[in-house]
Amino acid sequence: MSLPLKVERVSVVTRGVASPGTLHLTPHHLIFRYASSAPGTPVPKSSAQMEMWITYPIIQTVQRQPMNAAGHATLRIRCRDFNFITFHFTSDRECKDVFESVRALTVGGSLEKLYAFFFIPPPPERAVNGWGIYDALKEYERMGVGGSTNDWRVSKINKSYTFCPTYPAHLVVPANISDNVLNYAGKYRSRARIPVLTYLHPINNCTITRSSQPLTGLKGNRSPQDEKLVAAIFTSTQASSFTRSYQQSDVSPARSTTSLDECTMASTDKPAKVIYGAQQRNLIVDARPTVNAYAMQAMGLGSENMDNYRNCSKQYLGIDNIHVMRESLAKVVEAIKDSDITPLPPNRELLAKSGWLKHIGLLLDGTQTIVRQIAIEHSHVLIHCSDGWDRTSQLSALAQLCLDPYYRTIEGFMVLVEKDWVSFGHRFRDRSGFLSNEKWFTQVGNDGGGSNGGIGGVGGGGGGGGGGLEQAFSQAKMFFTGQGNGGRASPASVEHGVDADPDYRGEGSSSTLVGEKVSKHPASTGGVNIKEISPVFHQFLDAAYQIMYQYPTRFEFNERFLRRLLYHLYSCQYGTFLYNNEKERVMDHKVASRTRSVWDYFLGRRHMWVSEKYDKSEDSRDKGGWSVLFPKGVGHTRWWSESWCRTDEEMNGRYCPAIVGEEGGAELLSIGGFNKGIDDGMQTDEDGESGEEVGVQTDDDLEEMGIQTDEEEISRARDRSDTLANGERELVEFVGELSELTLAGKSNTMGKAIGKVGIVE
Repeated sequence: MSLPLKVERVSVVTRGVASPGTLHLTPHHLIFRYASSAPGTPVPKSSAQMEMWITYPIIQTVQRQPMNAAGHATLRIRCRDFNFITFHFTSDRECKDVFESVRALTVGGSLEKLYAFFFIPPPPERAVNGWGIYDALKEYERMGVGGSTNDWRVSKINKSYTFCPTYPAHLVVPANISDNVLNYAGKYRSRARIPVLTYLHPINNCTITRSSQPLTGLKGNRSPQDEKLVAAIFTSTQASSFTRSYQQSDVSPARSTTSLDECTMASTDKPAKVIYGAQQRNLIVDARPTVNAYAMQAMGLGSENMDNYRNCSKQYLGIDNIHVMRESLAKVVEAIKDSDITPLPPNRELLAKSGWLKHIGLLLDGTQTIVRQIAIEHSHVLIHCSDGWDRTSQLSALAQLCLDPYYRTIEGFMVLVEKDWVSFGHRFRDRSGFLSNEKWFTQVGNDGGGSNGGIGGVGGGGGGGGGGLEQAFSQAKMFFTGQGNGGRASPASVEHGVDADPDYRGEGSSSTLVGEKVSKHPASTGGVNIKEISPVFHQFLDAAYQIMYQYPTRFEFNERFLRRLLYHLYSCQYGTFLYNNEKERVMDHKVASRTRSVWDYFLGRRHMWVSEKYDKSEDSRDKGGWSVLFPKGVGHTRWWSESWCRTDEEMNGRYCPAIVGEEGGAELLSIGGFNKGIDDGMQTDEDGESGEEVGVQTDDDLEEMGIQTDEEEISRARDRSDTLANGERELVEFVGELSELTLAGKSNTMGKAIGKVGIVE
């Protein structure tokens, strides 16, 4: 079928209300045009039109239902930004044609078919260059590398990405560690992701380093070079070089914020309990549940044997793997999925059972642990999970967000995302599933198909989470019988819940010492690997929202900034998040010269993201600032209602405490109602500004729901149309591891929280 395709007499249904219009299919968007007045009311004289733009990669599932007794065939579309849309057709043939066309345009193929490679920026973006926002050497220089401290150097061992293809080209390591030592250390870390610097605190020179898990195995393997590298990291700054003087109550994390200067500088102006040359409490953070880490030993992986790492301790954070998170998100979607056909609120029981807020809370608790070590204990922290690109990125970035006020500015947050997510190799392509999957397109009543279980494909071949007992025993059986992989299971098959398959191979290079999972994405595979999809970056943004909600005056950017970033993760309008690592972007696909950066969008509209609550003076160094934030975690998280395209009242209840679960009567915020309808062809902006005439609209509100509405972008688009050896105890441990688009409006802006937030030990 040739494009563009135009289908008349189509109705869109959301919140149970149908609006008639015309559906257009172009090479990169579904466009639905309809009258801007509410159904049943006269069309304004200006004949203003609303346009609903849906980019294909943001479509999660599509279900086709044949002609029913009411006389219409149906397409139900669920989007990754949690807009749920139903289209009614008067012809079953037209419904089928649209279904098959959308599937063909969405599933499989190359990333280079995506809109990012065809997008022409509108005027606000042409004058900016988001690719230049992050310069690794300048950022490390800002921290003090090569300046305030000579303990670190920039290694060129990975300049051609041959040492570790998933790491950035510039690796900052201790100055007294040679590249030869790094080479040997790389053989002891999964995928050669050795411990390297990601953050050096400009005041106390304490560090956050990150890596992947070590290859300890059941035999307790060790590496003198890895131990030497970790020791050099932990001795790069000695606590004895600081005279730590403070009143214990002043630096307790029970306070909402703490000035790092209070923890570092000696004060003679007031009496205080003085501690001289205090012992550092360096910490290795393993983000996984303890049983998961032990189970990985059966695969030749595992965690550090602390008998071999001196002057430090280790802590497990108990954060579950990508499969558990995928299932958690699927349960949230199940609770909110019917917003297209009914005005009823979400299923609160299902929301609670999803465990989503618990997972976000564990991230925040882990973040607080890291922040405490850096800011209060003046110690170093090494973070890893399994491969060091999911939970490690979450914890590292969130800790820096709390430690460094620079990362709480608009440009600083961009740098943080570029550094700890894009550059350090978070697998955006695999985790986001840009090329969809055949299993997400179902036809009810024709071929016996049904709805697959929502985001991430859970229930539709998604592989499930690692917590199910049946799956756990199945995985254990596969491992002990060596099924499917030449008599051995891949390391991914335990921690990552990925069955052994022919795509898994071992290579002789140091970067793939335990084998490399080779992802295949040709159209013949029917799209992406569902088992690799997980809302890792979404959870990071949710956790950032929680911190911002707890400390509203400490962030230059607003909630809308985070929400727009989540949208553009899936819009594929920009090249920033399209690939898995720096090598793929820089060497293999030269993304910077062929696409625009997502930061162009934000920098070109910077005024829209500035928070009215931001108080820059609170973090001013001149006023003794540089405050450290201690976020509250489990029991104190709340639903980020705007990101779920629901009202705050629907997700959090009519009255919401300033911090959920805070002890001793919390201040209550009155929550406004749901804004209804679009009046006289005008859209009200959430920031209080009246929108432009719909049809020539420059406001982003509709774009946030999967719609692109910038005037220049619309006109250009129209023109173009266009991833056991020791008995029963080991077996148990092993098994344990395996174990909207609303036409009716959107939520009101949350009122300002009263008072400052404390922290509970």
